[in-house]
Amino acid sequence: MQRENHRGFKFDWITIVLFLLLVGFGWINIVSASHVGEVIDYFDMSQPYGKQLVFILLTFVLIAIILSIEAKFYERFSSIIYIIAILSLIGLLIGLGKNVNGATSWYAIGGMTIQPSEFAKFATSLAVAKYISDLQTNLKTRRDQLKTIVIILIPAFLILLQNDAGSTIVYASFFFVFYREGLQQIYLIIGTIILVISVLSLKFGVLYTFGIAAIILLGIAFFRRKKRGSLVQSVTILALCLVFSLGVKSFYNTILKEHQQNRISLWLRLEKDPAKLEQMKKREAYNLLQSEQAISSGGATGKGFLQGTRTTGKFVPEQHTDYIFSTVGEEWGFLGSALVVILFVSLLIRVLYLAEGQKSQFSRVYGYCVASILFIHFLINIGMVMGLIPTVGIPLPFFSYGGSGLWGFTILLFIFVKLDSNKINEW
Repeated sequence: MQRENHRGFKFDWITIVLFLLLVGFGWINIVSASHVGEVIDYFDMSQPYGKQLVFILLTFVLIAIILSIEAKFYERFSSIIYIIAILSLIGLLIGLGKNVNGATSWYAIGGMTIQPSEFAKFATSLAVAKYISDLQTNLKTRRDQLKTIVIILIPAFLILLQNDAGSTIVYASFFFVFYREGLQQIYLIIGTIILVISVLSLKFGVLYTFGIAAIILLGIAFFRRKKRGSLVQSVTILALCLVFSLGVKSFYNTILKEHQQNRISLWLRLEKDPAKLEQMKKREAYNLLQSEQAISSGGATGKGFLQGTRTTGKFVPEQHTDYIFSTVGEEWGFLGSALVVILFVSLLIRVLYLAEGQKSQFSRVYGYCVASILFIHFLINIGMVMGLIPTVGIPLPFFSYGGSGLWGFTILLFIFVKLDSNKINEW
């Protein structure tokens, strides 16, 4: 039974205000990172901040369209939206795409470029939400787990073929959604073990990793010696650890490209040759080192808007894109950086809070998809800029320059805003 909707236009304004604050503050920092000369023409279309302002204005048109569409549309046509996204990714691989900085990830349309991978995120989120919310789906069964993973792997693999490893990593965020929807805890444990083994294998070597695993597993077997088969299980797991550790080293040495190896090497401090290390710092770590210096020079309160010497001096290449957070650190200091973090965390918490309050599983799952994707972008981008994780080229949502990124994240978020506004009709 449905009741009359008297609140059809009452959207969650907390989410909307957080979105506006992030977009607005992001644009201010794009101005700082990209302006040249003493006079700033905010509508100068030859400058990134001028183009971004146009993207932002068009974003409001996009938001109006998203919110005007019936909420059920997104569930009913989720499969078609997903297929369109997949076809757009395939088109890049058959010669229709434009190569930029070694990645064929853009369509050239007139004087602008569109990056389909940014839109594939919300399309995949809709498809995942639709499949999981199906009455026949049970994520505790191997069959449904596999089918859901395939839905995610298809766009991830197509994006990887475009030589865009950063955007591919984002698709790992759907694991959080699965865990919320009933995926067994053992998968979380296995994922953690794989991550630890990978880092230990690269940092200390296979034998060291094998030795640590042997001590832990044999210790567990000793304390569980009364349980039949515990020793056999430990030996089997130990053998798997050895095989995986060898596989990690092989993957690092033979599959990863040189610049990817160097980024991981710098992060884990694997390189011992001073001459080669210095060469790597001048190439792969140059942006990172300049970014760290810019952030550290900001101090507690920052140097002020347009007063960042390393920002205005263009020491950080392409600072208005993936390294935009270094502008925040230099010109707004620790307080400004903390404010950005608080805004992002507040948005994530708000989306999760609203997701838990949904009356339909589709809306709840989609809400968790939104939060997971934004979280991974936020975590990786800021961690990368501060040197806490290896350099990965992904934007900071609503902050980094780019029309495709801004529109993709906006669609992702505001579809959920629309779904949330409709929950009073779901009885």
